Amino acid sequence: MEIRFKTRWLQRCFGSAQNLQREYGEQMARIIKTRLAVLESAPTLAHVPVVPPIRCHQLKGRHKDCFAVDLVHPYRLVFRVNHDPVPRKADGGIDLGKVTAIQVVEVVDYH
Repeated sequence: MEIRFKTRWLQRCFGSAQNLQREYGEQMARIIKTRLAVLESAPTLAHVPVVPPIRCHQLKGRHKDCFAVDLVHPYRLVFRVNHDPVPRKADGGIDLGKVTAIQVVEVVDYH
């Protein structure tokens, strides 16, 4: 899967292990790199595990149409589908089997 970043800052931070560790700490940086590797190696979003420890899940509320994967509790890596238009099913939901590009939005504790 193709991974892009919402901001240049995120791209620089996630593009360097040293920057990632400086910003998020050693444990979080290691897990972020692991999650990105899983996302990148998946052919579509439908192939990303929905069970822990990754637990890819769609969000609601202000993060509608975004997804998240678990990091170090309570933090999540939040991303959105990076297609125009977003591939949809007949019922209006996102067709995960057609999602091949995402955009990382933030690392956040949204609870």
